[in-house]
Amino acid sequence: MTSFRDSSSSSPAGCREIPQAPGPEKGVLALLAMDPATYMSQAVAFGVTDEFFFLPGHQILWRLFLARYNANLPLDIISVTQALEDGNQLDAVGGSAGLADLYTFTTTGAFFEHYLHTLRDKFVLRSVIDTSSRAITDAFSGPEDVEALMDAAETRLFQIRERARSRADGPGLAALVREAVTNFEKFIASKGQIQGLSTGFDQLDRKSNGLKPGDMFVIAARPSMGKTSFLLNIMEHVALNEKKPTLLFSCEMPAVQIVERLLFARSGVRRGEIVRRGTLTPLEMQHFKRAVEDVGAAQLVIDDTAAISITELRAKARRVMRDQGGLAVIGVDYLQLMRSTSKQAANSREREVAEISAGLKALAKELKVPVVVLAQLNRGPETRAGKEAGIPRMSDLRESGSIEQDADMIGLLYRSDYYAEDEDQRQQLAGQANLHLAKNRNGPTGDVPLRFEAELMRFSTREPEKK
Repeated sequence: MTSFRDSSSSSPAGCREIPQAPGPEKGVLALLAMDPATYMSQAVAFGVTDEFFFLPGHQILWRLFLARYNANLPLDIISVTQALEDGNQLDAVGGSAGLADLYTFTTTGAFFEHYLHTLRDKFVLRSVIDTSSRAITDAFSGPEDVEALMDAAETRLFQIRERARSRADGPGLAALVREAVTNFEKFIASKGQIQGLSTGFDQLDRKSNGLKPGDMFVIAARPSMGKTSFLLNIMEHVALNEKKPTLLFSCEMPAVQIVERLLFARSGVRRGEIVRRGTLTPLEMQHFKRAVEDVGAAQLVIDDTAAISITELRAKARRVMRDQGGLAVIGVDYLQLMRSTSKQAANSREREVAEISAGLKALAKELKVPVVVLAQLNRGPETRAGKEAGIPRMSDLRESGSIEQDADMIGLLYRSDYYAEDEDQRQQLAGQANLHLAKNRNGPTGDVPLRFEAELMRFSTREPEKK
């Protein structure tokens, strides 16, 4: 029996057997040989691979059975024996006697699903042991990038869990078609109600159909356009109005300042008025207390680690998701303030930003959660004149075109009054803002007219001007 020595013990008692289930392995193969038409499809649908089998001989037989089944070839003992002899593998499965023992193995189809679950569980345990052993070996090698080592270990463990869950419980095509039809019927019945997560901005929701799991939504703008406020408005809506768990990474602003912004925006109390009067009115105090209660009860986690690396951010997101029992959305403020610790990124800022962008998209897919990311634009909007003055383009995304490639949606945020030519025009355009949806993989692009209240740091939907 194969075993390995537990690193925590140097005595013989430290030897432990690797998790395995020879009996159920044999039972699965025996049933496959007996009735491949019935049981092979079940095994394939369950996600069985040769890794589910611990014994090398059983791995060989699984691969051979699957290949012959796919080729519509018989699995009787004579044909299988000849195929093994032709491949010089008969001895590896125990010879003719070992094969005869398998074909005469007594079991029943009622146990087949139980056998599959047993094989799956043992495979998962072996995978955990292998991942842990690799992490121990890597740690003893004295790596320069410890964060990368930890992220790699966490990623492998997460993949094991997701792989086991998806293979055992993942729906087949027929079930997916039924689910898609059900969603379509619900969409019609709800008269166009969005299918994803609401942002709190109706026109944006209609264009995007809501934020989808696995999507990366990039909101890009020049400084002072209010992109942090826009992100906070979305986070506030999800956490406080939708009452769903939310995670916000703030690389620029301390967590306490974010909470202050949320309190003022939520209460409708204007900071300037308080400074001017030096006190709150009874009604303002009532609204502020209610905002304190609302924000305090929200499932909102704020991480204000400065210059956080992509590996650290991903590790923290996984832990928060586990602790919160799930996440509805992740916000990042902002991409260019993050860093990558890989050696390849050390000498190239463009490569670093590309790795960060790809890492955020991978996180969205891994956790099946929408990730809303702020990004900085270059000075392109400020070099334009006339009617184009201040209007951003996707090509203005700073330092890396890979953001364009990775993002599922890109919104370019700008405020018209900021680029007004004179005071009269500034007064006329006061508060007008626009989010230009420049990229949308799952829907139309176009403008989302907004209004910005600077004192409350709040955006709201603005009716588009009639032409």
